[in-house]
Parts: sequence; structure tokens; C-alpha cells
Amino acid sequence: MQKIILDKNVIVSALISNSVPTQILYKLVLTKSVLLCLSDDVFDEYIGVLGRDKFSKFKDFRAKADVVLAALKSNSLFFNTDIKVDVLTDTSDNKFLELAAASSADFLITGNTLEFTLDEFEYTKILTPRAYWELIIRKNELW
Repeated sequence: MQKIILDKNVIVSALISNSVPTQILYKLVLTKSVLLCLSDDVFDEYIGVLGRDKFSKFKDFRAKADVVLAALKSNSLFFNTDIKVDVLTDTSDNKFLELAAASSADFLITGNTLEFTLDEFEYTKILTPRAYWELIIRKNELW
């Protein structure tokens, strides 16, 4: 089964719009068509970001976020990230690369193209949500 990592911005986008991140979250991750890789640090960041007051302006955001967080916690594979890296300028985002190294995930999906300028890290391909979705559609399969 394909293993992926989602940056927090993909989760936020999935909850506030009906876009490619929505398709990835609901059609792939929550249906268990792919395996979401998490670490405690990444999951804690999800909780912190999704709990921000600025998202309360979106209808039912908090309720949807709580449901998604519960589903992600119970349906994902958690990894210990003993490996520490210092690659990204925003050092708080290094936790996603640490998870990539620990999990050997196939893809890290992020909308943060300013920070994540690498194409790959430790054999994990780094793609935008749209590039990932187009790859899935083109291949019409999950591996």
C-alpha cells in the first residue's frame, strides 16, 4: 500500500474548500486507499493548526476538524522520529522530513512550495496536492 505524509496545509485546505486536497483526504486517506504516516510531532501540529481561531469563520470547521483528527489518529501508522534533520529554513517543518526518513513514505504532499523546494528527501517524493493527484489519475492506481 502506498504510504503518504500530508502537510498541515493540505488538511486545512481540504476542510475549507472543495479542491484537490479535499479529494486526497476524503477519497484516499479516509477510505484507507493509502496509508497516512504520522508522528506524534506531526499530529500535534495538526491539532495546533486546526485549533486556530482564524478558521472559526468557516462553517462547521471545528466540528469537521475534530472528526478528521479522530479518524486520522485511529487510521494512520505512527512512527518514532529519532532522526533529526536541519534542512528547511522554517525549522518547525523539518518534522515532516524526519517523518519521511523514519517512515520511508512514498510521497510527502504539501502546498508549501516556498519552504519545500526539494523534489525528494530520503527517497520520499515531495509533491504539491495537484501534482500528486494528477499522478494518481494518470496511473489510475495506488501502489
